[in-house]
Amino acid sequence: MATLVFDIETSAVPLDNFDEAQLEYLFRDAEKIPDEVAREARRAEIQRQFNLWPFTAQVVCIAMLNADTARGQVLFIADDYEADEAEAGPVEFVPCVDEAELLTAFWDVAQHYDAIVTFNGRGFDVPFLYLRSALLNVPVTRKNWLGYRYQTEPHCDLAEQFTFYGVSGREGAARRFNLDFYCKAFGIESPKSHGVTGMDVNDLMAQGRYREIAEYCLRDVQATVLLYQVWKERLAGIK
Repeated sequence: MATLVFDIETSAVPLDNFDEAQLEYLFRDAEKIPDEVAREARRAEIQRQFNLWPFTAQVVCIAMLNADTARGQVLFIADDYEADEAEAGPVEFVPCVDEAELLTAFWDVAQHYDAIVTFNGRGFDVPFLYLRSALLNVPVTRKNWLGYRYQTEPHCDLAEQFTFYGVSGREGAARRFNLDFYCKAFGIESPKSHGVTGMDVNDLMAQGRYREIAEYCLRDVQATVLLYQVWKERLAGIK
């Protein structure tokens, strides 16, 4: 069964994309704070969260690898990027002119895979992709990826597997850690070891450093592949 491992990177859309009613709704919580300094701090915190919501952010990169062959693609938005014809290897970097083109290319690949592996994909990546595709009227070719939470097919979400579906809550033995922490614990090179994190994506987009986003997203997926191998060899089947 062909298995696709993927990760997405998102970037907040500008505030001028929203009308007054939408902005009032988004920042309503901050406007209730009487202290000006605290109010502005809360507004900034809310704006940082825009990357997490598909109605306030767009998908700017998707990295994907075949779990068995380690071959794949990295799709990324780049308005002035040209691929280097000399580059070759198991992973192809594919610049896209906009999000609609990127999502279309992703679903074209996705239809050939029976199963997926993610880290927190059930809670973030998959619903984000579904909703952004719906907003842009991009056809979704795999509509079963949320699946039944307590099955690892068609979707194995490692964030749920390493917490045994949240069995011990936020502070127990199986509490949830981030991908960086799990990688370091299992001796896998962290995707953040090159100095780029998801918090940098907005700035990198603004600076036109698209390839750096793509390379960071690919490192996330490569680490997820290795963590998936650890799970399959040592933990799969434990309920």
